[in-house]
Amino acid sequence: MITVLSVGGSLINKENGIDTEFLKGIAKILKADDRQFGIVTGGGWTARQTANSVRAKGGSEFEADEEAIKETWKNAKLLVDALRAAKINVYPKVAKDFTEAGNAAKPGKYKIVVMGGTIPGITTDTDSVLLAEKLGAKRLINISNVDAIYDSNPKTNPNARKFDRMTYDELIALANSSDKRTAGTNFVFDMLACKLAARSKIELFFIGGQEANVLNEIKNAIEGTRIKGTVVGEANYNQTPEASS
Repeated sequence: MITVLSVGGSLINKENGIDTEFLKGIAKILKADDRQFGIVTGGGWTARQTANSVRAKGGSEFEADEEAIKETWKNAKLLVDALRAAKINVYPKVAKDFTEAGNAAKPGKYKIVVMGGTIPGITTDTDSVLLAEKLGAKRLINISNVDAIYDSNPKTNPNARKFDRMTYDELIALANSSDKRTAGTNFVFDMLACKLAARSKIELFFIGGQEANVLNEIKNAIEGTRIKGTVVGEANYNQTPEASS
């Protein structure tokens, strides 16, 4: 069984430096689990800073995307190095495309393969769903510094409602209101990623938060036990989606 993880770059590379404790923590969790994993890393704050710098110099959105993607590769390399240090059978390079990742994940090869971004205009959200499709994964765990999906930004709206469960259609509607399709912007999950997950019926787990909590949530999501975040599935997945006030 293959599970795909989409790891937010802000969890790996923070404004005050590389979060080695997070890297060691996730490596420990993955080493203890018998499953196979495909992982896509985001760019986080460094990608946003880089993209903004390109724009400030008069660069195009295409160029901003190109530079932001390079930041995702750097984060992917940090994760690969952490997994290798933990003596895990991980593909030793950052896979640059889905074919390379698929070959590395073939039976009898590597337990884990890690990617960053791929092409301009495509977010790492979408990359993670495409990787799940390529590898035949039916569970994708999106890990960020936000603990779940909300109807608005919980950092600016104290009354934001958290969803425990959602349908694909509801997630698509929410993404439609926030997907600006520019490098470095923040939104729950981009529109294309939502639609691709829906077409392949890939179960989505949205988890995150502070370090100790997020590591515990990662373990629970991988094992399929109850999480504090949001689960997205088909309309009949849990009768009607729940929202917590």
